[in-house]
Amino acid sequence: MRVNKRKIATLGAIAAISSLALAGCSSGNSGEPAPDNDAQNGADFSGQITVWVDADRAGVLEDAADAFTQDTGVKVTLVQKEFGEIRDQFVQQVPTGEGPDIAVGAHDWLGVLATNGVVAPVELGDRKGDFEQVAVDAWSYDGQVYGVPYAIENIALLRNTDLVAEAATDFDDMVAKGKASGTDYAFLVGLDPEEADPYHLYPFQTSFGAPVFGSGPDGYDATDLQIGNDGGTAFAEWLGEQGKAGVFNTNITGDLAKENFLAGKSPYFLTGPWNAPDAVAAGLSIAVDPIPSAGGDDAQPFAGVQGFFLSAESENRLAANEFMVNYIGSEEVQKALYEVGGRAPALTSAFEAAVASDPITAGFGEVGANAVPMPSIPEMGAVWEYWGVTEAAIINGASDPAGLWAKMTADIQAAIE
Repeated sequence: MRVNKRKIATLGAIAAISSLALAGCSSGNSGEPAPDNDAQNGADFSGQITVWVDADRAGVLEDAADAFTQDTGVKVTLVQKEFGEIRDQFVQQVPTGEGPDIAVGAHDWLGVLATNGVVAPVELGDRKGDFEQVAVDAWSYDGQVYGVPYAIENIALLRNTDLVAEAATDFDDMVAKGKASGTDYAFLVGLDPEEADPYHLYPFQTSFGAPVFGSGPDGYDATDLQIGNDGGTAFAEWLGEQGKAGVFNTNITGDLAKENFLAGKSPYFLTGPWNAPDAVAAGLSIAVDPIPSAGGDDAQPFAGVQGFFLSAESENRLAANEFMVNYIGSEEVQKALYEVGGRAPALTSAFEAAVASDPITAGFGEVGANAVPMPSIPEMGAVWEYWGVTEAAIINGASDPAGLWAKMTADIQAAIE
């Protein structure tokens, strides 16, 4: 999911409603429910439910909706929405009773959804253990699960194996191997001239032991801001060194980084699964490597998890919960969503099948096993506001990286308070 992470931190302007009702009448069986679902156990379902879904996933859900209606008698109306408009429209419409029962979305919307009181917890029951733990953690808020996850994505290091045969042992080794390859760039990552890209740089920050927030049993703790600890200061100084050395360059945007990697001008490209198909199509022999550590600790990227969530104002929560957990959460549907989206499935059985059949998915999955959910708490908005501009200033040669990082931390803390 390639989005401006600073912009998603604040609630955008509400777009005009433009939706297309979809008929859920396919005769396929990709929506076959799990054998232990409530419908087969005789739960009393009735009425209808409405689901907001984007175009990419609408076709898959048609089959699931058809199976659910046949099994329970509950009509499922699918309403097609632009993915980027769903959160804002959901927040606006649910309090008025006009929103859907279920909607598709990203886990990092959860803080906005929960604080606005528009989502209800989902009852996963004994299905909770069927999903990858990072996916369940991502859709949890204040100790409760608010979504049925279906896809996990994270960045990793793409390596052109024709240019460098073996994975790097750490960041310095990667840069050395890149320089020895004789290409124009030792390493590529897309950055923004004014806001850098904290999302892509975060694994290097975590390798210095500087997460954004501390965490506890109920998830991230907004009162425990860790970004400005000693590891954060060390990361800032290291970031300035890499900028001076030209390893990080804010004039190389994401598009330029991709273009140069596809042209064979660097053996390494830090990116997500969205760019792997084009590398394969360009004829590159690629491997997906772990992100090399710069500070000695594990380099942990953010995990982004997409899923379906339940309206707090749904008048048919039992049926909606059943459809989400045992139909959208079925192996058949999760595999089908993987086929159309290219992101690793959140359901463990579907994830293992995808990994077994696709080495690229396996590579991203291996890195993702060490990923951490992107914080969805509302306080993260204050972080995005100051984080990227500070990184860009440091990379671009600011004289006091440690001082800038300390000021950023103080600004974040003040904004949170």
